[in-house]
Amino acid sequence: MPIEAISTRGVNAVGSTAVAGQAPAAASGGFIDALSGLLASVNESTGDANTAVVKMLDGTGDVHEAMIALQRAETTLLLTVQIRNKLVQAYQDVMRMPI
Repeated sequence: MPIEAISTRGVNAVGSTAVAGQAPAAASGGFIDALSGLLASVNESTGDANTAVVKMLDGTGDVHEAMIALQRAETTLLLTVQIRNKLVQAYQDVMRMPI
């Protein structure tokens, strides 16, 4: 049974290039869409992990698949928490700036 590669489901590229004098082109959906996609990915990976654990307990699933799904869900959640921490830190830095 092959192991599928970890994908970046729901994560969109936010970066874009700008030409001098022009506003940067909107990335595929923008920053808000990228964040909502990341949150959807967290929900999806958590649901996948729950399903894998239930299958393992029923005896229809494999222990390895359940552990991989749990690790994927944990990693996705940790990434989301770190992004949130960076956003809060950036907001606090902007609020501390003198006008």
